[in-house]
Amino acid sequence: MDKAWYPVVNEALCTRCGLCVAKCPHGVYDKALAPKPAVTAPEECVDHCHGCGNRCPVGAITYHGEDTGWTPPNAKAAADNRCGCGSESAAPNQVLVEFLYLDVSTCERCIGTQQVLESVLAAVEPTLAQAGLTLVYRKLEMSTPELAQQYRFLSSPTIRVNGVDIGGAVQENPCACCGELSGTEVACRVFAHDGQTYEVPPRDLLTANLLRVALAPREAGCACEAGCSSAAEPLPENLKTFYAGRRRIAGRLRSAQGK
Repeated sequence: MDKAWYPVVNEALCTRCGLCVAKCPHGVYDKALAPKPAVTAPEECVDHCHGCGNRCPVGAITYHGEDTGWTPPNAKAAADNRCGCGSESAAPNQVLVEFLYLDVSTCERCIGTQQVLESVLAAVEPTLAQAGLTLVYRKLEMSTPELAQQYRFLSSPTIRVNGVDIGGAVQENPCACCGELSGTEVACRVFAHDGQTYEVPPRDLLTANLLRVALAPREAGCACEAGCSSAAEPLPENLKTFYAGRRRIAGRLRSAQGK
């Protein structure tokens, strides 16, 4: 049975201060990766312990299985600046670009998409600056199903500008890289452009859609096309399969290391 209680770190809020890693006496976090709060031994977490969550200065830690009514004590300021889709609210003079992904170490389409996106950002930043806009770029690894659900993450990779998905309608095909990571059959995102389908989005597609959203008139806050709601939506089955596979592999590795 999967561990019912363990910390979940919101990497978009996390400042990597290292307090959770340093102060956890149970070895839940991998100290070799500090200050990154990597939860590598969730089975060691003590049920209903809120130690790391109470210490987190930005309210970035919640708990899988939380049923006590506890909330992160420092989360209010962060919550006030986020909308229902999980995206950070952007000021009227900011363009917030969020790159949401499953893996940028081995997944070829995530790696390629990041490279194209960052080259596009470098090219359009002067144009945005001339319009009086400041570019803010966030890379968000959807490392847990809870984080994916919070951000209403539908497929990897996803690019949002001020909360708007600029990749077009979600389409997928089998991804060998993520399949190998999870030991399952997994499909990842593809991008349609000019009658063709690409596993890595073309520069023209990202440039045009990024500027269209960034330069559109708007008020402060999120510009989600579908509107926002605080209610969480079900995680797509494809992602459930991926995360379940990753968890099984991690469990087997821990068992092997413990022998």
